[in-house]
Amino acid sequence: MSSEQENQQWRKAQRVRLLAQRLAMPRDVHRAAGAAITKILVDTLLPEIAPRTLAAYWPIRGEYDTRPVLSAMYKTGMNLALPAVEFKSAPLAFRAWKPGALMEEGPMDIPQPARAVYVNPDCLLIALVGFDAHNHRLGYGAGLYDHTLAAMNPKPVSIGVGFAFQRLDDIRPQPHDMPLDYIVTEEGVQRGR
Repeated sequence: MSSEQENQQWRKAQRVRLLAQRLAMPRDVHRAAGAAITKILVDTLLPEIAPRTLAAYWPIRGEYDTRPVLSAMYKTGMNLALPAVEFKSAPLAFRAWKPGALMEEGPMDIPQPARAVYVNPDCLLIALVGFDAHNHRLGYGAGLYDHTLAAMNPKPVSIGVGFAFQRLDDIRPQPHDMPLDYIVTEEGVQRGR
């Protein structure tokens, strides 16, 4: 077995382990960690970055719930967006969104804005399965955000959002894995190097 195959198997095993651990989080622990992450994003990091258009994700599988951040930023007048999968293996598109917007079922049963205007966000909140000290992100394995970030010009500020237990010593990044600008957990902000 090649070292690349070993790394792929290792990454797959880490995904399985971390996803199971995230899904097993007690509700009160998940809620408290989520509230801490929201406070960091709303009170500190997003005001520092001051994006014009913030894109987030619709939470699935025990991910940090971005909706409180979106609601808070909407109240400040910030433009918001959610990703839409338009073509398999293509970069994500971003559609304008606001609370109460009409949604449609996207791939993997993830809601996405229906009949919305396309936008180019200058800041992305990105869900994490795992992350390391160099701000590399372990995602679900499809490479959607890596391809999306590589295709976006200008490159938006990228903020990975997850829980502290998801930190690994090294995610064994592949050549296409792009480090994120920030990682936010309930323990604080990890800035890119």
